[in-house]
Amino acid sequence: MEYRSLGRTGVKVSVLCLGCMMFGGRTEPDESYAIIDRALDAGINFLDTANVYSRGRSEEVTGEALKRNGQRARVVLATKVHGRMDDNDPNAWGTSRRHIIEQCEASLRRLQTDFIDLYQLHRPRPDIAIDETLRALDDLIRAGKVRYIGTSTFAAWQVVEALWAAKELGLNRFVCEQPPYNLLDRRIERELLPMTQTYGIATIPWSPLAGGLLTGKYNRNQPPPPDTRFANIATNPILQRRLNERVFDVIEGLQPLVEAKGCSLSQFALAWCAQQPGVTSPIIGPRTLDQLEDNLRALDVTITAEDRARIDEIALPGRMVSPYYEAEFGPHLYRW
Repeated sequence: MEYRSLGRTGVKVSVLCLGCMMFGGRTEPDESYAIIDRALDAGINFLDTANVYSRGRSEEVTGEALKRNGQRARVVLATKVHGRMDDNDPNAWGTSRRHIIEQCEASLRRLQTDFIDLYQLHRPRPDIAIDETLRALDDLIRAGKVRYIGTSTFAAWQVVEALWAAKELGLNRFVCEQPPYNLLDRRIERELLPMTQTYGIATIPWSPLAGGLLTGKYNRNQPPPPDTRFANIATNPILQRRLNERVFDVIEGLQPLVEAKGCSLSQFALAWCAQQPGVTSPIIGPRTLDQLEDNLRALDVTITAEDRARIDEIALPGRMVSPYYEAEFGPHLYRW
C-alpha cells in the first residue's frame, strides 16, 4: 500500500480511502464490519463517512467496527457536516456555528471516539459567512475534538476565500478538498487541481467510478440492472442527466485499453484517478466485500504516459460528459 501526505500536514494516508456511505444502509452491519476489517488488513488507514449517511447509521456502524477490531488508533477517521438531520428544524443543516458544534458532538458519540481526525464541510453555504464557519471549526480543533478540517465539493474560489479568511483571522486552515472526479467528469482539472497543488491542499476525489457507471455493469442497449443505483432513473433528474449516450462513447472507447491491461473497467478507472497529478486518495464506496476486493486490485494497475494520451483523446481533459459537480440538499441545488 502506498501512503501519501494529507496536504501540508504530517499525516500519511493510504492511496485509497474507504468510503463508508453504504454501511448501516444498503450494507448490513456484519458485512460492513467485514469490509472495514479487510480494508485495514490490506493497508487502508483512511476512512470517510458523514453524519447524513443513513441519518447517522453509517457513523454508528463505522464506530462500532473500529471498537470491535481495536484499530481506531491507526485509522485516520474522517466525517462530514452539512446535510439535513431533522426535516422539521430549519437550523438542522448547513455550516452555521450552531449546527457544526451540535453535529460534531453527535458524530463523536456515534463514532465512539474522543476526536475526529478530519472534519469536513460536506457542501458550501454561500449564505453563511465563512468566518462564522471557520471560527466554529477552529474552536473544535482547540478543544481537541477535531484535528484537521477540510471541504467537499467547494469551488476553487471558495477554498481560496477560506484560506484568506483563516490567514486574516489567525484560524486553522482547510487541509483538503473532496471533489467529484472521474473519467466522465474532469472539470476539476481546470481550476481546482491547480489551486490545490499551489496551496498544498490534499485532493480526495469522491465517485472515482462515477457512481457505478465506470464499473462495466451498464450497457448502451440494455436497461440498468434492477439492483443498481441507476435502476430508478425515471424518478431522479440528477441520474437522468448523468446516464446519457456520451457515457457509453467513453466506456466503449476505453474498452481496448482495459482489455490490454487484463483488468476490469472499474480497476482501470480507479487506477487512472489515483495516479492523476495532484490526487491524494480517491474514495472507494464498496457495498459488498467482492466490490472491495475488485477495488483493491486497482493498486496493481499502472497507467502509462501512452495510456494517458489515449485516455485524453476519449475523455477530454477538463471536460465532462456526465455531470457530477452538482448535489442536492434540501431546497438548494449547487452547480458549477
